[in-house]
Amino acid sequence: MRSTRADTTIRDRRARTAASAVFALNGFLAAMWVAHIPVIVNRTGVSEDQLGALLLLLGGCAFVGMQVCGPIIDRWGSKPTTTVAAAVLSAVILGPVAAHDLATLALALAGFGFANGALDVSMNAQAVAVERRYDRPIMSSFHGFFSVGSLIGSGVVALTLWRDVGVVATVGAATIVGFVVAAITSAHLLVTVDASTRTSSGSRPGESSGRWWRGIDRRRLVLLAAVAFALMLAEGTAYDWSALHVVDTFGTAESIGAVAFGAFSAAMTVARFGIDPIAATVGPMVVVRVGALIGLVGMGMAVLAPSAGWAIAGWSVFGIGLAGLIPQIFTAAGNLTTESSGRAISLVVGCGYLGMLAGPAVVGFISSRTSLGIGLLVAVGALAFAAAAAGVVRAPAAAQAPRDRGMTH
Repeated sequence: MRSTRADTTIRDRRARTAASAVFALNGFLAAMWVAHIPVIVNRTGVSEDQLGALLLLLGGCAFVGMQVCGPIIDRWGSKPTTTVAAAVLSAVILGPVAAHDLATLALALAGFGFANGALDVSMNAQAVAVERRYDRPIMSSFHGFFSVGSLIGSGVVALTLWRDVGVVATVGAATIVGFVVAAITSAHLLVTVDASTRTSSGSRPGESSGRWWRGIDRRRLVLLAAVAFALMLAEGTAYDWSALHVVDTFGTAESIGAVAFGAFSAAMTVARFGIDPIAATVGPMVVVRVGALIGLVGMGMAVLAPSAGWAIAGWSVFGIGLAGLIPQIFTAAGNLTTESSGRAISLVVGCGYLGMLAGPAVVGFISSRTSLGIGLLVAVGALAFAAAAAGVVRAPAAAQAPRDRGMTH
């Protein structure tokens, strides 16, 4: 129980710091894989087609990890699942850089994808619990720390490759960092399930694994999943096509194309740390609707740009627009219910992840038959849908979770 207001504030701040560190760790470890892809491809000798299949395997295993983790969170809480998933991800990140052929790389990426999916869901469930304690929007800042961790990881990889440090040594050090972060943060994450309320089978009274959606507005849950799919489809488009768009459209050097993606990432990272106060003032629905419209403007600037500079500016605006949208969706999903929030979040996050995988593929399919500019309009349609459906994040007054609900430590 909570003793004093001061004690409560200290505990909540420690929990927020711990959750932020886990988000940063996830971004850092993900960068260990992404930034090392060229090296890994060269070491294993996989072809481009094989790499594409491996990326689909990674994404599929991540989705499975998300769905497996949801019920575990509802039964045991997000604190132990977050800690275990962070530790496992820290260990399996060594797999891809240690792989020596197609088979070992496939096995490594399957494990990495599963662990990454489990951590994605569990840390977002923990973030929802922490945000509930604060009784004000703070979810965007968590995602901002993920972006910061990703940028740090990419910088570390670039530096160690430049200094000719062995990739196994680099990722091995990242593994140690991950174990340390998982151990330290474990002491401060919130306990979200009271062990005394579980039955002998491990479930909680009234909980049924086959009917977990009872008591949930299923129409709203499905719409949240659809909006998550659309928003992460748009985000995935930027990850895979922003650099190529500038290079192919304006004939610039590849380094200029990299600036386009860097501008998008930097704009999104910075904006995420400023979204929460805005959400507290105007509400999540306005954030989603206006943000989606800003994203539409940014994509229009990029597609219709007369020069590479304008296109880069457009991708930056696109990043600003998208920055605070997914956090609002995840918060809404986590607050649909306090009994099965893990499974609700796993469904929404999983659908969003599928959107990130599908977006670049759909853009590529359309572009190969028309032009890249037309292919990028897929993101425009996705954002238009998100703007129209923004009301889904506005929870009924009765569904608002009071600040004192749940456990602490």
